[in-house]
Amino acid sequence: MKARRILWSLSIVLALAFLGVSPDWAQPKQAKRGPMIAHAFAVEKGKYGYIWKIYIEGDDPDGQMLRIASVVDQPGYGRYPANWTYLKPEYQKHFKGYIQWNTFSSKAPTMREWTQITLRVSAYDKAGNKSNEVVFPFTFESGIKDQYKYTPPAPFDQRDLPRLGYIHIDLFDPANLGSHGIG
Repeated sequence: MKARRILWSLSIVLALAFLGVSPDWAQPKQAKRGPMIAHAFAVEKGKYGYIWKIYIEGDDPDGQMLRIASVVDQPGYGRYPANWTYLKPEYQKHFKGYIQWNTFSSKAPTMREWTQITLRVSAYDKAGNKSNEVVFPFTFESGIKDQYKYTPPAPFDQRDLPRLGYIHIDLFDPANLGSHGIG
């Protein structure tokens, strides 16, 4: 009786295989596509303490985006640890908005004129897949007039874009590192 069931089951599996039908577990898995940043924009100059808005639009077809990484590189200092902005559930499939960085730092009461930094932004999904990286150069300059009077390009030229979160990175002035006891 038991042998008859095994033979019957085996014949059904062989018949399905012959007809080209296979169970779900035998199907090749389709490669999962991770998140992608489709559009990005940020101004390139501002005085020290500038409230910098980094506009980004991202998608994840699986709706699994979890967080945005912001990493700063500064000549003379190096790379700062990543800042993580966690996305609200409504932004895990698609987001369009800005992350805000108030560039004044308690660790550097002043920043030398022409100090340059580079901000690198990418999105990560829940599985740890990383999106493409967008790069924003920025120079601290004090003589800029009307620095907040600009119109972002499409698709960010709409009113009421949501703030997705803040960047919390305290900059150092490499010329004054010794005076702050940092080494």
